[in-house]
Parts: sequence; structure tokens; C-alpha cells
Amino acid sequence: MSESQLWDDVDTYFISHLAADDEALAAARRESDAAGLPPINVTANQGKLLQLLAQIQGARTVLEIGTLGGYSTIWLARALPADGRLVTLEHNARHAEVAGRNLARAGLDALVDVRVGPALESLPKLADENPAPFDLVFIDADKGNNPHYLEWALRLTSTGSLIVLDNVVRGGRVADADDTSGDVRGTRAAIELIGSHPRLSGTAIQTVGAKGYDGFALARVLP
Repeated sequence: MSESQLWDDVDTYFISHLAADDEALAAARRESDAAGLPPINVTANQGKLLQLLAQIQGARTVLEIGTLGGYSTIWLARALPADGRLVTLEHNARHAEVAGRNLARAGLDALVDVRVGPALESLPKLADENPAPFDLVFIDADKGNNPHYLEWALRLTSTGSLIVLDNVVRGGRVADADDTSGDVRGTRAAIELIGSHPRLSGTAIQTVGAKGYDGFALARVLP
């Protein structure tokens, strides 16, 4: 058995016992596949982790940067109370349309505000609305802009908020000093910002699984 097949099998085992898809989640995956969206959504066990983090956080408000087909959005929105709010930003209008259908099918469209356009244009507009600080921010968009997204996340949160930054290992390339590709440079800049910013305390975790070799960073906003 190959190493990658073993990772897949372990993920399948964990998901079957701890994070099995229900019909709304399975339909969201099917709809996204049928629409030709890139197969880069989080896995079910990663989605369950996001849900648990939001629940542990006692989150009432969530900001998601990068919607895709809304699969991770469903996991996060299900952690919120009935009067909670999730704002999710998606650059691609077609992806946002698919996400809207998936969220409506899951009965979560009243909780979720899907905003279409480049996130670095949507974020200033969101800030101008002076929303209550977000309790959790999930960043999973174009990696070159990770440090900018992180800076906006800091502006839109307050003490005790949690920021989750996905896909930070880049198959190990994040540690390769000779790799100067945009996604790696953006990810390094975000990691270094977490490590140096006086209002952030964070760490990063490597993972293996059905999505290959990757990982995520967690940061808590300090006073």
C-alpha cells in the first residue's frame, strides 16, 4: 500500500466514525463537482474541526474568506446560534451561485451572507459597515494575499477571536528557501506576521490525509 493510500484510508476511517456527511453536505459536494468547481474544498474531518473550533469559541459571528461551493461554510454555519451571522467572501460569481444553492438546501441561507467579488475589495466595504467583531475568521482563498487577509482579519476581530489560516504547508514548500512562488511567499509572510505581531499568538500544524501533505495555522487575537 502506498503512503498516500494509507493516508486516504485513515481519513476514511476517521470520517466514517466522527464526521460522516449527511445529505446536505453530500449534496453540496455533488453539486460542486457537477458544476466543475475545483476539488479543493476541505475534507469532512477538516470541516468538523472548523465546526468544533467555532463551537469551542462560542462563536456567534464568523467571517470566511474563500467560499468555493459552500462546503466549509455549511460546517461553520451549523456551529452558530439561530441569531448568528456568517459572512463569506467569494471572488468567482459562479462559485458563489453554487454555494448559494448549497446553503439554501442545507437551510442555512438566512444565516449566511455570500458576497461576490475580490476579497480585498469586499473587506474594506465590510469594515465600513462597522460590524460587531467576528468571533472566528477562516481564511482559505488565494494564498499570495494571505498576509493582507490576515491584516484585515485583525481589523475585524477583537480580543479572544480566533483566526484559522488553511493550506500553510504547501506540500512542504513553505520551508524551501529556494521556492519563491507567490503562494509560498504569501503563506510565509502570513506565518511570520503571526509570529511577530504583538496582538497574535499562534501555531501551525502539519497534516496528512485525503488532501495530501498540508496543514493549517491557528492564531488567537490578544489585547
